[in-house]
Amino acid sequence: MLLIMTGCNDDKKLDTGNAAPPAGNTPAAPVATEPEPIDPPAVDPPQFIAPLTGLPQDHEAARRPIAVMVNNFSAARPQSGLPNADMVWEVLAEGGITRLVAVFQSTESTSPIGPIRSNRPYLIRIGEAYHAVLAHAGASTDAYDLLQHHNKDYLDEISNAGAYFYRESFRKPPHNLYSNLEKLRAGAEKKKYAETVDIPTYPWSEAGATSGGKDATQVELHFLLKDYAVSYTYDSATKLYNRFINGKPHTDLESKAQLTATNLVVLGAKHKTYDDYGRLEVDLESGGPAILIELGKAVDCEWVRSSDGVIRLMKDGQELPFVPGRTFYHIVPLSQTFESHVKLGAPAQQ
Repeated sequence: MLLIMTGCNDDKKLDTGNAAPPAGNTPAAPVATEPEPIDPPAVDPPQFIAPLTGLPQDHEAARRPIAVMVNNFSAARPQSGLPNADMVWEVLAEGGITRLVAVFQSTESTSPIGPIRSNRPYLIRIGEAYHAVLAHAGASTDAYDLLQHHNKDYLDEISNAGAYFYRESFRKPPHNLYSNLEKLRAGAEKKKYAETVDIPTYPWSEAGATSGGKDATQVELHFLLKDYAVSYTYDSATKLYNRFINGKPHTDLESKAQLTATNLVVLGAKHKTYDDYGRLEVDLESGGPAILIELGKAVDCEWVRSSDGVIRLMKDGQELPFVPGRTFYHIVPLSQTFESHVKLGAPAQQ
């Protein structure tokens, strides 16, 4: 009996190898998993450089500039749209008043621009250097001759494009004519003017070209009349020049913001009165003395009309770069002396 029981026990030991594992301990079958998707590396959108400001923008810089003749008579201030201009040129008109040529290229703004006034041959010369469509209301006889008989692209409220301008009631004529870039581009399209052109470019440098120059945190400019005393104060925090006229901030009508510029340029040119109305000839071809003002400093240089038609600033045979940003140009007479129209300095010590 002992032998039989021992044999049975041995059989039980042998069977344990085939027994099922205890409940709850069954190994799980492996589950197939998909790999985590890998996002492609982020690609920065292409950046284009606006040709007239040197600032980055998200669209190709081929859109044709629009050059608008803006009224600067006291009854027309504050004007509209000047903060959106890539460049603003200030130049004398009849009787010692000044007129502004605002060149728009990089902006998408549809804000009002104006008040808009008449054209002159030397204002045409400023605008056409950028291959711009010219926008104005009327013109001198000589200017009309250039516009109508020399294949200029222009939008004149009086003679060929009145539908693309409008008048406001809050000002009296002739200081109440306005337009905007949407209307002006529509007018240019209607006339089948080229939509894109080769736009001149400038050298740009964050460091500028005035290091070691004269102090120019305060700038005063004199044209002819006391009512057109222009001045600027440099703000080192923003690296911008704040514009004043007759000692008061020169502001934008819509935003109420003071006009500012990154670069200031003063050009000396020959001025000549040629009729009883006091109309001027301004020599923008022969070159002359100039001052470049940026980053609180100023450097003497000379201006030349380059082969591409653009006025460029030269020193020791090299073109001076601008700091990226908006530029205000000022053309003053050479009468008395060029230097007599410009005063530079630093703030008075308290």
